Amino acid sequence: MSEPMLIAKNGDIECFLLPEMCNRHGLVTGATGTGKTVSLQVMTEQLSGLGVPTFMADVKSDMSGMSQPGKTSPKFAERLKLLGVEAPAFAGLPTVFWDVYGEQGHPIRATVSDMGPLLIGRILNLNETQEGVLALAFKVADDNGLLLLDLKDLRALLQFVGENASNFTTNYGNVSAASVGAIQRGLLALEQQGAARFLGEPMLNVDDLLQTGEGGRGNVNILAAEKLMQNPKLYSTLLLWLLSELYERLPEVGDRDRPKLVFFFDEAHLLFTDAPRSLLEKIEQVVRLIRSKGVGVFFVTQNPLDIPETVVGQLGNRVQHALRAYTPRDQKAVKAAAETMRANPKFNTATAITELGVGEALVSFLDAKGRPGVVERVYILPPASRMGPATPDERKVVIGASPVASVYDQTVDRESAYEKLKTRAATSTAPAKSDGSPPAAPGGGWMETVKGSLGGLMSGSGRKDSLVEAMAKSAVRTVGSSVGREIVRGVLGSLLGGRRR
Repeated sequence: MSEPMLIAKNGDIECFLLPEMCNRHGLVTGATGTGKTVSLQVMTEQLSGLGVPTFMADVKSDMSGMSQPGKTSPKFAERLKLLGVEAPAFAGLPTVFWDVYGEQGHPIRATVSDMGPLLIGRILNLNETQEGVLALAFKVADDNGLLLLDLKDLRALLQFVGENASNFTTNYGNVSAASVGAIQRGLLALEQQGAARFLGEPMLNVDDLLQTGEGGRGNVNILAAEKLMQNPKLYSTLLLWLLSELYERLPEVGDRDRPKLVFFFDEAHLLFTDAPRSLLEKIEQVVRLIRSKGVGVFFVTQNPLDIPETVVGQLGNRVQHALRAYTPRDQKAVKAAAETMRANPKFNTATAITELGVGEALVSFLDAKGRPGVVERVYILPPASRMGPATPDERKVVIGASPVASVYDQTVDRESAYEKLKTRAATSTAPAKSDGSPPAAPGGGWMETVKGSLGGLMSGSGRKDSLVEAMAKSAVRTVGSSVGREIVRGVLGSLLGGRRR
């Protein structure tokens, strides 16, 4: 068994987080400026020392300092004296920086097919009808082996479906031109915001999040999210996609002496805001089931009421920083937080929550039998890495020495739906030959065989197929069916029917 991790103390009271209980998930809450970031930092340091990698989003650009060694200060020395502990051995952590925009870290991408219609619909804030049209377009792509890798693939596909809506009605259902237009406008806005950089190849291999660094310490994966937070839907969808990818890719491992990865979900309220009921149910399922894959999830938010009760009930480890009871909602949040912790007869939990100072917290961790510990009023230990951001030059050095340097930095644009549909458009508009015969189809008339594979929907001709044409159509049907099964969509993993092969 791994050694317990000391996270906080107060005199003789010590609060240990058990590594084997980290995959039972956790919750870190508290108002702005009360010490949540330091709590994450101390837990991350302890986990890294045990060889456990972590992933977190840096929404305020102050977690990057974990890559650098800390240093003492008068306030730091005062906290050490209060706790009666010696100064830690200052050291930075092995860090990998990620950034959707590729500016402050390695690009992090997913393909359109892997995201799937549900998550893309969430980014675009589509209504139910529009989501149905988007799902129909994905089905057309699957059935015809059209790879959807980046944004231009999806836009080309929607244009193709919209222009030929009447031909798809029988097999797929009605296609609303207004819905197609609304989706296209949403994708255009997404592209203008720069968020389209997230969709494409090379797609992130989640195994790269599970690596260890020098001395066997777990890597700290930090997602630069300061700019990403300007698009909160994309932020929450990205992290949800990562969770579903981890669920899909990792094998069942049962209970381990330490987790494979601990995932810190900062600003967690963004995940649940305006989420449809069906999505909330899937989030709840992922959180409940991913523990068997050896992954722990810690939600970080200001108000405990931000997390639905069905999810809060699965979060066994709690760190509660100060809340201010200025409004009726604040008072309700304080009461809710107090009621979800195992009471300590030495003090009133609800009163203590409003009295906590900076760096002080009410802590309740699970014991070796999975039971919540009695809540204790303690101080979070000071970290050994830097509190505050790394400089741009320091960040650049870390990025250059990264184990994934050059793996994701260059975009790959291989042949996919856009290129194939563009070839079809060029064929249909090509001038006729001088002898009056129709133009030859570039690339062997690929889209003509796609028409055939749709069972005549795209063609009004009633003539019989030649042997060569029949063989070609049969081959395309086979390829379309196979590729359709192989196209991977991380729409919350196999919970929605998708399954990796």
